[in-house]
Amino acid sequence: MTCKPIHHRPSHVVAVLLMAVISWWPSLRTCGQDTDTPDRLVTNTKMIGLGSINMLDTYLSPEKYKGADIRYISHTIREVPGDKWSQEIMHQGIIGEGSDRADDGTLMTGLYSLTYVLQRSWQLSADRLGITLGGMADFSIGGTFSARNQNNPAQLRLSMQLGPSASATYRFKLWKKPFSARYECSVPLVGLMFSPNYGQSYYEIFSRGNYEHNAVVTTPFSAPSMRNMLTLDTRIWGTTLRIGYLCDIQQAKMNGLKQHFYTHALLIGFVRHFKTKTIK
Repeated sequence: MTCKPIHHRPSHVVAVLLMAVISWWPSLRTCGQDTDTPDRLVTNTKMIGLGSINMLDTYLSPEKYKGADIRYISHTIREVPGDKWSQEIMHQGIIGEGSDRADDGTLMTGLYSLTYVLQRSWQLSADRLGITLGGMADFSIGGTFSARNQNNPAQLRLSMQLGPSASATYRFKLWKKPFSARYECSVPLVGLMFSPNYGQSYYEIFSRGNYEHNAVVTTPFSAPSMRNMLTLDTRIWGTTLRIGYLCDIQQAKMNGLKQHFYTHALLIGFVRHFKTKTIK
């Protein structure tokens, strides 16, 4: 395939977006923090997710692959007493593997994702119901591999996305035991994603420097995605157990290619509550 010369370079788009995030990041870290308050309340949850995955990447294969998904999630919420603002940080390590309809091909994917959320909270119904609204920044890096392909066996997954995030937490008692149900949702609105063009090899991109609109700006029209998580916490044997359900829908259509990763997973983990000192 002969690549068409493009006069503009992706470095300009990347530089502008990175500068915006870098300038925004210090305000995210400091907003909602009261340096006169010595203690910060931290809720950290370590979870394992097991479920099913449906994968499509037309750069590697026109077939859909269905299989298993396993992920590790570290979910942290940081709050300052008396402050309406809180921070949420989520790390995810994901491994998925699936087979096609004929069961003669395998597609594997691995991804690391970091999500940062700054949100404002409201307490309702005598502090039993808590609602948060805010914005999130998500950074993901990983790859997808097909054992059947010889020329293009792998696909890079690299993206940075911004969008709104919301959650609702309801605390109640059942059988004289405390429970806490939480639902949270995030939807990316704008971002930057790497994608080769249809018929373009990685050798052309990285060895010959033939850029063909490989840094693509994403919107809900080109990359409609959503992450939903529903969890339930309860005290068992002196510790807090969390069980839940995750629905992670990631999809994109760009440069003549389509990809999607649909995951439905059961979550189980343990919750820790502790305090940290705020440094003035």
